[in-house]
Amino acid sequence: MKKFTLSIFVSISVLLALTAVAKKPNVIVIMADDLGYGDLGCYGAKPKNLKTPNIDKLANQGLKFTSGYCSASTCTPTRYSFLTGTYAFRGKNTGIAPPSSPLIIPEDTYTLPDMFKQAGYKTAVVGKWHLGLGEPKVGPQWNEQLKPGPREIGFDYNFLLPTTNDRVPQVYVENHRVLNLDPKDPLWVGMKKPSPDHPTGVTHRDTLKMDWTHGHNHTIHNG
Repeated sequence: MKKFTLSIFVSISVLLALTAVAKKPNVIVIMADDLGYGDLGCYGAKPKNLKTPNIDKLANQGLKFTSGYCSASTCTPTRYSFLTGTYAFRGKNTGIAPPSSPLIIPEDTYTLPDMFKQAGYKTAVVGKWHLGLGEPKVGPQWNEQLKPGPREIGFDYNFLLPTTNDRVPQVYVENHRVLNLDPKDPLWVGMKKPSPDHPTGVTHRDTLKMDWTHGHNHTIHNG
């Protein structure tokens, strides 16, 4: 009886150990634009009334980096380097991407999400993308399928702002389609000059909530 009990105990212990080894932790990366080292409470945020309790809790329960090296200080090249592990200046068209930019990361690039998928993970990206969408020399076709994109370089799912929420066409993209796109009201994005059908910050200055500055006086959206 003792041998039988011991056998069961050992078997269960081994099973639990194998389960513990097989279980993978979830990995979430939060990338924030223009977040400075001193903007978080856990890194001595100033002023002191700037509170970040949830991030501070993560820092207290995990590891906190106190030294970092950045390959770029702006949006597109930072994302490019993070996903590819290479310097952005060695790639093509890796400056700040315009709304008309095609996918900047070549489809045959081995990326961070590719690495996670090889390890058995499901991958997703949610939020600001700013790495372009669509075929080279073509760019995003907003009223059609938006590919290649995140799903062609390692992500299983995406829910995106293609660039930023102040750049046209100001839509959300889920996987390969603009969310809630109305075929009867197709999107039009022009880069050379504002559409004559829409007011601009120059012609309708009084409709702006904030007075425009250089570079922010073009077509008014939701005005």
